[in-house]
Amino acid sequence: MDLVFESIRKGDQSVFKSFFEKNYEDLVIYANGFLFDQDSSQDLVQEVFIYIWENAKSIDIQVSLKSYSYTMVRNRCLNFLKTIKITDDYELLDLALNLVSEHEISLSDEDERKILNQQVSKALTSLPDRMQEIVKLKYLNNYKYSEIAMELNISVNTVKTQLKRAKLKIAEIISILAIMFESHQ
Repeated sequence: MDLVFESIRKGDQSVFKSFFEKNYEDLVIYANGFLFDQDSSQDLVQEVFIYIWENAKSIDIQVSLKSYSYTMVRNRCLNFLKTIKITDDYELLDLALNLVSEHEISLSDEDERKILNQQVSKALTSLPDRMQEIVKLKYLNNYKYSEIAMELNISVNTVKTQLKRAKLKIAEIISILAIMFESHQ
């Protein structure tokens, strides 16, 4: 049995406070890896700590309290993402995987696919409007560089530059998620 958890189970507030102070920041960073939203990550981690404190007597921990905390945070993140009605109306996940084909991501379950989809969606919508338009024309409508340039009245070099910037931004997110998925399998 985890000695820290056993002390918390007995109502030792100082041990709980110490555990909280040692782990809160790392758990928020971990949660933010799923949610990409600092406020939601902080709220979720605080809820986990409150749950542990309020339910310590009835919780059956087979591993360390720290491992249990990480598992709770991960599960709550996944549940939170499920409540956000993640959709792929514009086939953004396929678009992202086309944009960043060098990342080999095996999406072992639907939750991971939803997380990736949500984060790629956020990345795409955070791009400047013109860049979003270029990305959609290229990867959703299969336009050639010259066709995009003509349609938007810009140079082919501008099209290439904008696509490269979009690809880098999306690649960064996908590589972070790929590492995160691999480390939890």
